[in-house]
Amino acid sequence: MSKFVSKPESKSAISKPTSSAAHKPYKATKPPKKPAPPNVITPAKIGWQTDDTGNQVPVSGEFGDVYFSHADGLAESRHVFLAHNQLPERLANLADKQCFTVAELGFGTGLNFLATWQLWRELRAKKPHLASPRLHFITTEKYPIPLNDLTQILALWAQRAPELAKLIEQLLANYPSLIAGCHRLNFIDDNITLDIWLGDAGDSLASLDTETAIKRPYVDAWFLDGFAPSCNETLWAESIFTQMQRLSHTGTTAATYSCAGIVKRGLQTHGFEINKVKGFGRKREMLTAVIAGITDSLPTESVSLNDDSNASIYPNLPSHTAVIGAGVAGLLTAWTLANRGMTVTIIDKVAPLAGASGNPRALLAPNMTPIHHVYEHLHSIGYLYSGRLYHYFNQQAALQQTPLILEQTGTLDLLIKTNIGTAQIADYPNEMATTITTEEARQLSGLKAKDLADNLYLPQSGLVNPQALKTVILKHPNINYQQLSVTNIKETADKVTVTGDKESGSNNNQSSITICADNVVICAAYESHQLDKRIVECRTIRGQLSWFTPTAEQLAGLPKLPLKYSGYCAPFIGQIGDAEVNNISDHQPQFLLGASFMDADASIDIRGEENQQNYDKLLEDIPELSTVLPDDTSAWQARAGVRTQTIDYHPLVGRLAQSRRIWTLSAMGAKGYALAPICAEALADMMLGCFAPLSAVTLARLSPNRARLHKA
Repeated sequence: MSKFVSKPESKSAISKPTSSAAHKPYKATKPPKKPAPPNVITPAKIGWQTDDTGNQVPVSGEFGDVYFSHADGLAESRHVFLAHNQLPERLANLADKQCFTVAELGFGTGLNFLATWQLWRELRAKKPHLASPRLHFITTEKYPIPLNDLTQILALWAQRAPELAKLIEQLLANYPSLIAGCHRLNFIDDNITLDIWLGDAGDSLASLDTETAIKRPYVDAWFLDGFAPSCNETLWAESIFTQMQRLSHTGTTAATYSCAGIVKRGLQTHGFEINKVKGFGRKREMLTAVIAGITDSLPTESVSLNDDSNASIYPNLPSHTAVIGAGVAGLLTAWTLANRGMTVTIIDKVAPLAGASGNPRALLAPNMTPIHHVYEHLHSIGYLYSGRLYHYFNQQAALQQTPLILEQTGTLDLLIKTNIGTAQIADYPNEMATTITTEEARQLSGLKAKDLADNLYLPQSGLVNPQALKTVILKHPNINYQQLSVTNIKETADKVTVTGDKESGSNNNQSSITICADNVVICAAYESHQLDKRIVECRTIRGQLSWFTPTAEQLAGLPKLPLKYSGYCAPFIGQIGDAEVNNISDHQPQFLLGASFMDADASIDIRGEENQQNYDKLLEDIPELSTVLPDDTSAWQARAGVRTQTIDYHPLVGRLAQSRRIWTLSAMGAKGYALAPICAEALADMMLGCFAPLSAVTLARLSPNRARLHKA
C-alpha cells in the first residue's frame, strides 16, 4: 500500500479544493462478517478518484485512502523514498558484489519499487562497477491488488512515465498468484531481486531470518509507506517498529512523508534518530530517520575446526564454490551461485544428470495443501518460483536456439492420491489451481469413460526437459564442470580442498586432482552421507519410469496432457539432446508413465517387471486406456533412479554443524525440479549474508542439523 496520511495530514490538506463528486472521500467497504482464516490472502478492493490533473488514481476499498498523491505519485516516491534515503548516492557507491537491501511496508501498486528499479538501471548504465552489486527489495502487503486491477493502474503510469513502461511490463509478467508467503521475483538482467511477502506485515517481518546466514543480513533503507495510522493502525504497531529495529544496523535509514506522533514515537523508541524535512508538494513536512549507535555483530555459534579452533568468520565474500553432484540440486545450486557473481566448479563422478534427475521429462506440479497451511508450505512456494525461473530459462534457450526448458501444458490431477479436496481447491487463485467441469476435463484430457467430476486442474504446470535445463546452466560463463570421483574433503580456516580421482588416457589410468574453494556444497543425494557423516543417512527409494513411441492410432487415444493419478503419465515430443542420456529419437512422439516405488533399494538396473507395474497402475486408475496401450511392455524404454528422502520429508538445506565452509542441498525426494530452485536461492542467501525467500520457521525445518534427524 502506498501513501499514508494521518488525519491532520488528510488529502484535503494536499489536494486542490473541489466540489466535484470525484473528489469526495472514498467510502471503505465493510469488512467481511467472518474474518479470513490465518494465512488466507484477501485481495484489495479498488475504487477510483480523479486527481489534480484529471487522471484517475486508485483508492483502497479496505481503508478509504488513496495509493499515491493526487499531485504526482511517481515524483512523490522519488522525493520521499529515493532522495531522502540518499539512494542515488548510496547505490552509486556500492562495493564489488555488495547486496543493498531496501525494505518497504506496503507494496500497493508497486510504484516505489518501479521508481527504485528505474534509478538502479540508470546508475548501472553510467557506472560499470555496478555490474556486480545486487539490489534486494523486500516488500510486504496484506491486501495485494489483483493482477487485472494492477494492470489497469500501471497502464496509466506507463503512459505518464514512459521510462517505466518496460519495467511495468516485466513486473506484470512476473506478478505472483495471491497466496500467503514470500514470492521471489528475480530480474536477472538488472541484478535486482524483489521479494513480495503476502500476509500481515508483522508476521512477514518476523519471518525474515537473521541467524542462519554466515554473515548477518540487515536492511539498509526502509520505505514506510502504509496507509494512514488513522486508517490502518496495525501497520504502525509497536511490533512493527520492534521488527524494524531487529532488522536494522548502524546507518540504516528510513523515510516517510508523515509526521504523525505515533510514527515519530515509534521510530525514536526503537533506536532511530528522526529529522523533519520539507515534504512533497503541498505537504509541509516529512520524516527521515537513521539508526545510530548499534554495534554490528557476527553470529556467535561455537565452531571447532580440526586445524584452527580459533578461526573467525571470514570477512570477505566467497569467490569460488565447489558443488559436488550434478543432478538437479547441484545444477540449480551452481547456477544460483554463479548468477551472484561467484565462480563455480561442478563435480560429478559420472556426468551431469547421470542419476535420478536425468529422466526424459519431469512433471512440474505441486503437492497441494489446504490454503491455511500454505504460508510455510515449501512445495507451493517452490512450485511458483520454479515456474518463473524456468520461463526465464526458456527465454535464454530461445536466444541460444536450444529446446525449451518448460513446456507449460497444464496438468489434470484425478485426486486419486492427494491430501486436498475440491472444496479446498476453491480457496486458491484460479490461475494456480482450480476445478473444471467434467466436460472441460474430458476435452482437455481426451478421456471418455473416466469419472472426472472431482478434479484438480493446474494451468501453470508442465513438463521440464532436464537435458535442456542442463544445457542452459552449463553455458553460464562462471560455471566449470569437472568429472571427478571425490575421495576426501578437508576444511581449514580459510578454504576447503576437494580431492578426487579422475580417469585419464585410453588405459583408464587414474590421476589424483585437488580443487581449492571458499565453500563446498554437497548435492550428492543419498551418497552425500558417504562424503560427510554429518549429513544424515537418508531413505533410498528406487523409481523406474517407462516410455514408448506410440503409433498414430495409439497417440489419438492417449491422454492429451499430463495426468496425475496414483502415478503420472504424460505425452511429449523428443527434442535435440534427449538422446544424450535416454533412448529417444528427435521430434518423435513419446508417452511416459510411472514411476515405480521400491523402498530401501538403490539399484538402477532396468527391470521388466517394473514396466509392467507402471502399466498396471495406469490401467487400474484409468481402465479405458486398456484398449489404447500396447499389451507387451517388453519393448518399452525405461530409466531407474534413486529418490533420496529424509524421515520428515523435508530437504536438507544449509551449513553443516561445526563447519563454516561445508554446506549441503540434497534429499529433494521426487520433487527436485520444483524444490531445488527456491532451496538454492535460500542457500545462496545464507552463504552471502542476505535475506532468504523462506521464513525462519521453514529454514529451521530444512536445516541439515535439525534435531529430529539426528536422534539415536
